[in-house]
Amino acid sequence: MTINSLQDLYLEQLRDLYDAENQLIKALPKMAQAAASEELRTGIEEHLEQTKEHAERLEKIFERLEQKAKGEKCKGMEGLLKEGSDILQEDMPETTKDAAIIAAAQKVEHYEIASYGTARTYAELLGNNEAAELLEQTLEEEKETDQKLTGLAENINVEASEEGEGQEPGEGQRRTETAKPRAGSRKRPAA
Repeated sequence: MTINSLQDLYLEQLRDLYDAENQLIKALPKMAQAAASEELRTGIEEHLEQTKEHAERLEKIFERLEQKAKGEKCKGMEGLLKEGSDILQEDMPETTKDAAIIAAAQKVEHYEIASYGTARTYAELLGNNEAAELLEQTLEEEKETDQKLTGLAENINVEASEEGEGQEPGEGQRRTETAKPRAGSRKRPAA
């Protein structure tokens, strides 16, 4: 597609987002299955359902614009998901893997936050208020997901830092409960 106007760029951004959401719909079940923390697994499964809604919102926007949703593959999401997939293949203690899954998921969320914010702004500038509202709704949900991941990371990262103490590399134990940080531990968000 040749981009000669903001409208063309807007459509390209929407197509990129639509492909990104569909790639994510395929990847999230693998991430959920790999998570040791029940809370993390549940959060990923809930976000999968939300991601399906995000794709449906984009379909509504395309329908109202009388445009096809299909475009080129979103290379940004493809790269982020490849990175996440590589993490799932790594042999590491389970809580450390959960911390890695959260980090990969937050990279995806930040990509989506940037992309939805851009598309929403274009929609506003082009006077497409209905689309702008739908894109804003998704943007807020992506921000909420990022905050939930940060909350999970505050405990899982601490547990992961304790998990390897006194163990040989690769000797992870399965832990499904969220550990409480020990006294004096510093809690920092993942992002």
